[in-house]
Amino acid sequence: MITTLRSRIDGWFLSRRPPSDTLELTQRNVYIVPTRAGWTLAATLLVLLVASINYQLNLGYLLTFLLAGSVAVGMHVCHATLRGLALRMVPPEAQFAGAAAVFRVVLHNTRRSVRYGIGMAVRGSGQWAWTDVPAEGTATVEIAFQPERRGLHPVPPLTAETRFPLGTFRVWTVWRPAAQMLVYPTPEAHPPPLPPGEPLSGPAAASAAMRAQNAGEYDGVRAYRRGDPLKLVVWKKAARAQANGSEDLVSRDTQHTQREELWLDAHAAALPDTEARLSRLCAWVLMADRLGVDYGIRVAGRTVSPSQGEAHRRACLEALALCA
Repeated sequence: MITTLRSRIDGWFLSRRPPSDTLELTQRNVYIVPTRAGWTLAATLLVLLVASINYQLNLGYLLTFLLAGSVAVGMHVCHATLRGLALRMVPPEAQFAGAAAVFRVVLHNTRRSVRYGIGMAVRGSGQWAWTDVPAEGTATVEIAFQPERRGLHPVPPLTAETRFPLGTFRVWTVWRPAAQMLVYPTPEAHPPPLPPGEPLSGPAAASAAMRAQNAGEYDGVRAYRRGDPLKLVVWKKAARAQANGSEDLVSRDTQHTQREELWLDAHAAALPDTEARLSRLCAWVLMADRLGVDYGIRVAGRTVSPSQGEAHRRACLEALALCA
């Protein structure tokens, strides 16, 4: 009952916070409450005050009001440490499901004094990242978060707080960033080899074969050319040639590989579970990207034509992350 009521109050509170990737902290969105140490100090001051009145201790009055004044000044300083700070969310990078994601938040301080002991965390996680913001400067806080499933997810609500300087008060705020984070499927740990390529048909196949014949290249490998990427060098053949006293290098024949198209689809994964198929396809995409071959993907009615490169890899992983 208490948990349900608390979750409803928390949901109502968050619904009143408009999502935004920037937030300026003012008196309207910064809150302050005593900490456990603060309540203990308050009880101690009450005991000192009663004892001083009862025994008419002038030094007791002095000590009581000196401590009370320090607490009052500390409350003002603590609230001012967070008030006036500007927060900005750096667009999060895509991550794989099950891996730790990191959000970066930039804290900007326009004040001419340093702001000490500012912490940020995902709301309710309890894993804090602490920093000091220099005078008229900025500081970047990295907040860890672990997404549980693939897809496009909003960045979870964040909490910023400080207890500087005495730890007797907790000043805090809640922030709902508007940014979203793309989570790729978890790659299969030990995937099988890539599926066989599909032969090209029509003018594309004839053009690829003609280029290979005109170049006089071998079937699958050719002599190393200056400027060839290292990932195209056949290192096993290079080691064998070096053992025989030769320093000739050979590279994979990229013209030959263009005679076939490598398509990665759910049927090639041959697994009954949807998430397991996506996990295998994700591992194959990473494997094909490391090998430097052209590959395409067909999944859930979405098709990404064969290509290679960083942008193509991101497009394929995005298709896997967003498929129904």
